[in-house]
Amino acid sequence: MTVHDLVTALPEPDVLRARCQALALLDVVIDGYAETYDFVPEWGGSGVQVATMDNGSGDLFRIAFDPAGVFLYGFDHECAATPWRDWPRAHWPGLLDGLPASLAHYPAEPAFRFEDFFDATVCVWREAGAPAWQCGPVTFEPGETDGADWLFELLVDGGTDAACSYVEDYYERPADRAAVSALLARAPLTRATVGALNPEADFEAVAARARALGYETVN
Repeated sequence: MTVHDLVTALPEPDVLRARCQALALLDVVIDGYAETYDFVPEWGGSGVQVATMDNGSGDLFRIAFDPAGVFLYGFDHECAATPWRDWPRAHWPGLLDGLPASLAHYPAEPAFRFEDFFDATVCVWREAGAPAWQCGPVTFEPGETDGADWLFELLVDGGTDAACSYVEDYYERPADRAAVSALLARAPLTRATVGALNPEADFEAVAARARALGYETVN
């Protein structure tokens, strides 16, 4: 899968946002200090929310939910489309072509840059009111990849099995399927749900984070 497949596989923006929030909360419950997924409900005081993923090995994504639309990018440091294939760094041809003016400031956003460069191998956007996700006219030869096949797999899948596999693979611990399903379904967060996923978690701390993400909590 490349970005051309991703634009047809991504859910609607509201569903995408909910999945980002659920993965962020899942990480908070499992490990509140070293989350892979995060969600910032108020970013920069401008009505923007930002979802992030950082695997600690140089791969990441950022998704800005802006009143003007959604801007999504990912960076797979080992794929063919990495800007680090050349020096000075250069984006894969066509990566940002067609990015609408309403979202065009994001590649220049300091928080989205590394050493003053926008490190990205995948870019997708959707203006408010647009009927579909879009990307630039990038092309790939057989065997060339941009990281879209795995960077966004949990957001595309959205299912309990995929989320459980993530917990079990990344954190090397079992994942209670019913508890994970409850988080994905945005059910009110309970002590039982938190305890099933992480008996050592501080429920009050987790509940505070959950409420910030828009989850109802039940003592």
